[in-house]
Amino acid sequence: MADEIFKALADATRRTILDVIAERSGQTLFEICSRLSTRHRLDISRQAVSQHLAVLEAAGLVETRREGRYKFHDLNTAPLRQIAERWPVPGTSAPEESTP
Repeated sequence: MADEIFKALADATRRTILDVIAERSGQTLFEICSRLSTRHRLDISRQAVSQHLAVLEAAGLVETRREGRYKFHDLNTAPLRQIAERWPVPGTSAPEESTP
């Protein structure tokens, strides 16, 4: 799974798409394309964005849900946490849970 995550994050356009989804969860493909065009000045087709989203979804970084004919995209940061936990920094400890 880590290979898919690194592949997904290796592309600058996919990282920008993740930024757009992180700004507001639950966007449709149309909304994502609009934000990429207006806020990030990316001239990219809907089909290309859809293909990038498929790579992000395969890596587990984007989750989708359907409501009627609409498909909504949400950011999933769990795979990133798993990678961060894979290589802990020596000399640091995990945050301790406080007990009541």
